[in-house]
Amino acid sequence: MLIPYAKQSIDNKDIKNVTKALKSEFITQGKITEKFEKKISYYVNSKYACVVNSATSGLYLACKILNLNKNDWVWTSCNTFVSTASIIEHANGNVDLLDINEDGNLSIDYLKKKLQKTKKTNLPKAIIAVHIAGLPCDMQELYKLKKKYKFKIIEDASHALGASLNNKKIGSCNYSDFCVFSFHAIKSITTGEGGCVTTNNKKDYLRLCQLRSHGIIREKRFLKTKSLSIYHWYYEVNEIGFNFRLTDFQSALGISQLKKINKFINLRTKIAKNYLKNIDKKKYILPNVYSSKKSAWHLFVIRPKNKIKRSNLYNYLKKKGIVSVLHYIPIFKHPYYKKKIKNQNSFINSNIYFQQALSIPIFPNLNKKKQNYIIKSLNNY
Repeated sequence: MLIPYAKQSIDNKDIKNVTKALKSEFITQGKITEKFEKKISYYVNSKYACVVNSATSGLYLACKILNLNKNDWVWTSCNTFVSTASIIEHANGNVDLLDINEDGNLSIDYLKKKLQKTKKTNLPKAIIAVHIAGLPCDMQELYKLKKKYKFKIIEDASHALGASLNNKKIGSCNYSDFCVFSFHAIKSITTGEGGCVTTNNKKDYLRLCQLRSHGIIREKRFLKTKSLSIYHWYYEVNEIGFNFRLTDFQSALGISQLKKINKFINLRTKIAKNYLKNIDKKKYILPNVYSSKKSAWHLFVIRPKNKIKRSNLYNYLKKKGIVSVLHYIPIFKHPYYKKKIKNQNSFINSNIYFQQALSIPIFPNLNKKKQNYIIKSLNNY
């Protein structure tokens, strides 16, 4: 028996939807993609949604909209996948890091102190807030700082489709300028690979759509050469863009998956509750639960106590047929960033979290028998 830490949930309805799209007249970006965007926007209660080929592309486009230059800084969490940091430099900005709290999300206290100490010329143009494991960051507190220091907020919600804060869905952009989701195979829903950027700003939305498709503009009202705008075949490029498009058959899968999002999140929550109730708290630090925050439970992260070495626990679980994973190696630990990031000793919580954290299996189709086997294996260690 081998229990993966994550697994996609594809059924016959998903396959039927994709097959139907593949047999249609258009299989690249078209009407099905537009329909998918509208459904995502409706689900999270944002004004606009722009789907792309990955969350990395979505994060990059959000940074691109900010018109970063070599003097601009964007700050993000130490505890994130490397693309959250790398896209900042790809978009011509400079990256700096923030320590985390015990939940793995960025620390508001650390951010406050860093903002107070930083010279006005080096203050961030934006903060990328990562909702690690599907748990929302303290967005209300972050929004207060946004108003005071005049920076933009991008939510990296790759883990958090289906999560909510104060009964409002992550992705509504109530406290941010952009929110980016991932539709990778093991996320809340999947399109195989894919992502989405939500926003409530129409101008930013239109630019997102242009940049994801080579910078091409077709709408007459935005065309600069009015004499040619009378022709239906005419288009123009005013800014170079990229091919970050999602296909219609991927969007067909997304639409089918989105219909089951509540079921998926409920199943993940049920598994998390079983873990929280039955895993030995004398041996492991378990995730916190908050009344104001509803996690999407993309990950269930445990941290061994009592001098239990994570590496030994990892090997023990592996022998038991249980796959566990580390999320994540802190950004400043990678050789590329060691040269760039200063004050690495200040990331106290990130270093502790890195030494302890281990993600155990959680996905909608993980049955009760396997859950209990995981619990028993952990408690017997």
